[in-house]
Formats: sequence, structure tokens, C-alpha cells
Amino acid sequence: MSGSILGTAVRRVEDPELLRGRGSFVDNVARARADTLHAVFVRSPFAHAEITAVDIDAAAASPGVVGVFTAADLGATPVPLFAQANDAVPRYALAKGRVRYVGDPVALVVAETRAQAVDATELVDVDYAPLPVVVDPEAAAEPGAPEVHEELPRNIAIRRLGEGDPLDDAEVVVRARIENNRLATAPIEGNAILADPTPDDAGHRLTVWVSTQHPHLGQRLFSKITGLDRQEIRVIAPHVGGAFGGKAGVSPDHAAVVCAALALRRPVAWTETRSEAMLSMHGRGQVQYAELGLTRAGVITGLRARVVGDCGAYAGFGGSFAAGSTRTMGQGPYRIPRVRWDGLSVVTNTAPVGAFRGAGRPEAAALIERMLDLAADELGLAPEEIRRRNFVSPDEFPWTTHAGATYDSGDYDLPLREALRLADVEGARADQARRRRAADPRQLGIGIASYVEITGFGGQEIGVVEIHEDGSATVRSGTSAHGQGHATAFSMIVAERLGLDLERISYEQSDTALVPRGGGTGGARSLQMGGQAVSQAAGELLERARELAAELLEASPDDVEVAQGGLAVRGVPTSSVSWGDLAARAAERGEPLAVSSDFKQEHATFPFGTHVAIVEVDTETGLVTPLRHVAVDDCGRVVNPLLVAGQQHGGAVQGISQALWEEFVYDDEGTPLTSTFADYALPTAADTTMIEAHSTETPTPYNDLGVKGIGEAATIGATPAVQNAVVDALSHLGVRHVDIPCTPARVHAALRAAEAGDTDPWREPPAVFSDTTVVDEEAPDDVEV
Repeated sequence: MSGSILGTAVRRVEDPELLRGRGSFVDNVARARADTLHAVFVRSPFAHAEITAVDIDAAAASPGVVGVFTAADLGATPVPLFAQANDAVPRYALAKGRVRYVGDPVALVVAETRAQAVDATELVDVDYAPLPVVVDPEAAAEPGAPEVHEELPRNIAIRRLGEGDPLDDAEVVVRARIENNRLATAPIEGNAILADPTPDDAGHRLTVWVSTQHPHLGQRLFSKITGLDRQEIRVIAPHVGGAFGGKAGVSPDHAAVVCAALALRRPVAWTETRSEAMLSMHGRGQVQYAELGLTRAGVITGLRARVVGDCGAYAGFGGSFAAGSTRTMGQGPYRIPRVRWDGLSVVTNTAPVGAFRGAGRPEAAALIERMLDLAADELGLAPEEIRRRNFVSPDEFPWTTHAGATYDSGDYDLPLREALRLADVEGARADQARRRRAADPRQLGIGIASYVEITGFGGQEIGVVEIHEDGSATVRSGTSAHGQGHATAFSMIVAERLGLDLERISYEQSDTALVPRGGGTGGARSLQMGGQAVSQAAGELLERARELAAELLEASPDDVEVAQGGLAVRGVPTSSVSWGDLAARAAERGEPLAVSSDFKQEHATFPFGTHVAIVEVDTETGLVTPLRHVAVDDCGRVVNPLLVAGQQHGGAVQGISQALWEEFVYDDEGTPLTSTFADYALPTAADTTMIEAHSTETPTPYNDLGVKGIGEAATIGATPAVQNAVVDALSHLGVRHVDIPCTPARVHAALRAAEAGDTDPWREPPAVFSDTTVVDEEAPDDVEV
């Protein structure tokens, strides 16, 4: 965009405040108030047990304790959640009668200080009667498995079956059982909330500061929880230390704190400990059985997938992705004439599974990209060649998939070509060949993954632009940034439309008293929805201002144009009026120079890209070391390359980490084995490699900016690229598949299995997929997280 601020790398305006330690998180707000009480939960040490008695007397008499609450105190009303896999399973603020995973909240202690509350929790005496446990999602639906909820026979929350045999005309079929590991979301800030029931002058009877992605959704859900009118509740999300899908809507813990505050008529705060956070926010967790049919020329003829999604306890909505968003994006960027997709979502005695960056789409890409590599190996084709033979071509858009998604625009070979060139794949393959000839114990692997994902999901968002009498501007939107850079990107859009200096623009968000409505942030929706709404509002304000300027300058509105700091008559630069003067004149007329505009986008958008990973695998120890990672992502028009690169870097590292290191593990009794950073392998900068981030631009026709989402894209491309690279490094030794994370133990086991001739990655899926006695439950609609 020549001569435009859009498309240039503008540094984030949010950063100075955070870098100087002047950010304000929920815990900062709570600590700044002397009247705040502090809450601490008593949590179950058992994965499954009846609660036979709870004795709170000693805790209630403990120094500083103001209140101790159990399920009997906080009511029998289920907590309204962001989403869940099956509405037959209610979730309460505190466990009612039975606990169903380690960490399930049983009681809440509120005291004058956090230390006093912690001490008092040790005095809450809970009697448990342990029950049988089911942890393995594949075993959960078997007849005779321990029942997590009586409302869900055989622990099935959803079963959605396809029809027909898409493989009956295939000349070649490749098959694999693929694990997509459960992850801890692990944002730098866990959940946090401060609930203040003190009425304010604006008529709010409850003010809630909460670390969330969705302040306005939170306001609606808190209204249902408390019975207060929505307008009587003010919700504020101050600085939020990351979310990645884990802070969608309202949790039962939030509900318990709010109810306690209302009962005690005092502000109550709760900030999650790291140990609690490791048990409260989980994502992924699928087992995929995939079969891909092709001609001998490498053209795909059909796909059959049977996917098991782990909901954890209480029908966590992340388990629904098996029949939801993973199914929606299951065919990736490829022409697949026939698809049969069977999705199964089950409950287990583990932490409820929600969203993690990508929410079902990374799982889809991991499935189809592994199958493409297995097919390429079977047919003797290069990985890039089999992809090219099956890509949807640019002239076929809009393209409707078997799941009903309509891809808006794309040129899938463009980022593939760029990624291969930038990674010098031919040079890497020459190095690989040399190592193989020399029988080097450190083998080189090159992995390719091409993907398409769904973002935005359509819908509506508000944008507000207001000009003040000093010539500055305030911009607002109903999105809710927590690291994405909305203040920078949205201010750039207004600066471009109105000719204002960026320094003269301030941004406000995430406060229901300042922004009347909003969809929050999730599903990579913010720029295409909130940014476009702000652009639309700025355009409408400009039209109002041109009419006013024309009147003041005695000119036609058609001759008034944007000039530095205001508006001027075209060709007569001395005939101008500043934005401050225009705002003052508008105020005199009782019509402030402000516009609120709602943007509606009818359809989702579909970013795409290709990642190339180059890894080194030590065949003696199984250790995998990432050497290079080239990401070429296409998110439509790029407004700020610096912000896009930031999302690519963070997303790619999370994707690499899932492929190599991270996995949340339980033992057979439902006890977490990786619940601290001593056990859960979250990488440091020293463990990863430099992310070589690049972009191509294929605009969407669905908004004037031409933008799509970028927040999740690199996560989706990175994981299968790295996994494919690990397998590629070992393929000459007979290894055909390694499940993620590709830890030294798994790599070493795969090598030993190959030596023994055990190279088949397939086994038959659970019998529940063909069991005619099971009543099918439909999946909910895809959700934005």
C-alpha cells in the first residue's frame, strides 16, 4: 500500500507500559485495595469419589476467616459455561456429591489475607469414598468402563457417524492411528478474578475484574449466575497475561468467587496458583484413525477418519472438536472427492478439556498432513509433489468442502514454493543423503506441512471512533486484546482513514461500561471483525466531518479531503480546518464528533500456508534437535508485518513444542504426572530454533481490508511439519510413524520396533464406532476460541 501506514512495520504502542512494569493485571487491582478478601479452594485429591461428608467448623473458626462455602451454600443452579460437549452434564460452582477429576473444587475458604485462607483450607475435613476411574479415552466407551456421569451411558458425550465407504475405488490405501497429545494451556497468568458487590454511581451492583478473553460474554453469564440484570454488572478485563483459548467465558471457579462476594457483601479476590492452572486449562487430546485412498498416480480418491476426542470430566467442549472443528477442516487444502468422518467424544476422569490455540484445527492438519506423507512414502513421491497434485487450485474458489465450509480465497502452492525456496530444501536433502551414506548417528529430517484453517466465523462486531476538541481521537472495539496488538493495528487503521498521527490516538477496550457490546477475542477474529468495524466507523465519521468542514469552508463536500491534522479543500491547502476545531463545532451543536458502527461479516475466512521444519535426530539417544523452521503463512492483507511476525513466532514455537516436548499425562488412577514445570516440558528459548517467518498475501473478498486471521495459523502448520521431519529423518531405517511428542523415548522405541520389523502404524479402531446399540449424540456448532 504505497504511501500508506497500512502494511508497514509499526512498533506496538502497548509495549512501553508493559516493559516499564506499569501494566495492571487483576492481582494488581486486588492488592491495591485494603478491603479485599482472599479466596482459596479446597480441591479433590481423588480422580473419582463420592463426597460423604464435609466438616468446615474448624476452618470457619480459624483466624481471619470470613466464610467457608460448599456446594450446599452456593446453590444448586448449574454454572452457564462458554460451551460444552453435551448439555446433559451440569457443572456447579463447587462439586456436588461427587468429584470427577483431581483438582475438582469441593470448598471455598474466604479470609482477610491469602495466607489465612491457605491455612484454613488445611482444616477443611472432606471424607471421600473412592470410585473406579477411567482415564483412557479409547477405553472410556467400552462396555463395562467406569461411568463418569450417569447421564452419559458408556461415557459418550457425542457420536456423529458419516455414511458410505470412501475407499472402495482406491488403488492404494494408507492407514495410521495417530495420537494428538493433551496439552496444558499454561498462560503466563493463570485465572484471576476480583468481584466487588459495592454499588457505584453508574448503577452497577457488581463490578468484576477478570482475566478473560470475553468481557461481554462474561457479563451475560454473570447475570445468569447472580440473577442481576446484565446492565447492573460491570466486567473489566485489565491486562491479561495470555489465554490461548483457556480463558473463554466464565468458569465454575469464577462463579464461586462471585457468589461468595455477594453473600459476604465484600470484595473477594482469587488468583490461581501455577499448580491450579496446570489442572484447569487443557487442550487437544485426540486419537485419530485415518485411512487415505489414492490412485497410483498420487491423486486422492477418498478419506475415512474415525476420531476420538477426550472431553475430560464434565463434557469439556474441547472434546467436541472430534466431530466439530476437526471434522470441519479435516480435508485441509486438498480436493478429496469422498469423505466419511466419524467423531466420538467421551468423558474421562481427567481435567475438563477446552480450547488451545487453534481449537480443533491443528488436530485436523496433523491428521491429513501425516497421511499425505505416508502416501508419498508409499508411492515414492516427494512430499511437495503429492500435495501439489491434490491442492484446490486458485481458479476453483470459492470452494465448498464436504463438511460444508466454503473457502474464500487461496493459492496454496504459493506459500509451498516460497517455503521450499527459503528453506533450501534441495540443499538440505543433499546433506541428508550424505549423512545416510555415512551412517551418521545424527540424521537429518525435512518435514513439510501445508494447511488451511478457519477464522472469524462470521458474525458482528462494534467499532467506535471519537474525535476530541484537542484534536486527539479515542478508538474502541468489542474485541479484547491480551497480547495481539489491537491498540496498534486499530489505531493504524484510524490514522490511515483520518490522517491523524498515531500518537494522537488512544485505544479503549474490555470494559462493559465503556464498550456497550462485543464478541471478545477468539478464533483469530479480531482484525477482520473489530478492525473492520473500526475502519467502518472511521469512514462514517469522515463523511460527517466532510459535511461539517464543507459548511465551515464554504465548499462542496465532494471537494473536501483529508489533510495533515484535519480536512482541507482539494487544491486549496490554505483552506482547511483542524480536527480539534471540527470536534468543537460539532459539540456546540450538541452532536459530538463520534461514530459507533457495527460490522457484519456473513462468512468465515480461511488463511493458509506451508511450514518447512529441518531437524536433527540422534539415532543413538532419540534426541530431536530443531535446526530450522521456515513459516510462510497467508492471512490475507497484512496491516502490520511486525504484529503478524509476532503471531507467527509465538504460534510456531507452541506448535513445535507440541511436536517435541509438551504432553499432559495421567496415571491409570487419574493422578496427574506432569502437573509442574519440573515435569511438564515447556520449552525455553534455548530449546527452540529461530523462526524464519514470512508471509504471502491473498486478500479475502469478505471485508474491505482484505484481512484474515493469523493468531493460530503458525501453530497449525508447525506441529505436523516437525513431526513429518522426525519421521523423515528415520524413514530409511524403516520408521513410518512416531506419535507426538517425539520424545527421545518414543523415537528410540520406534527405531527398535523398526529393527524388529514392526512398522505398521495401524490398528483397528474401538468397536464403539460400529456399535449399533449406541444412540448418536450430535456435536455442537464450531466455537470461536
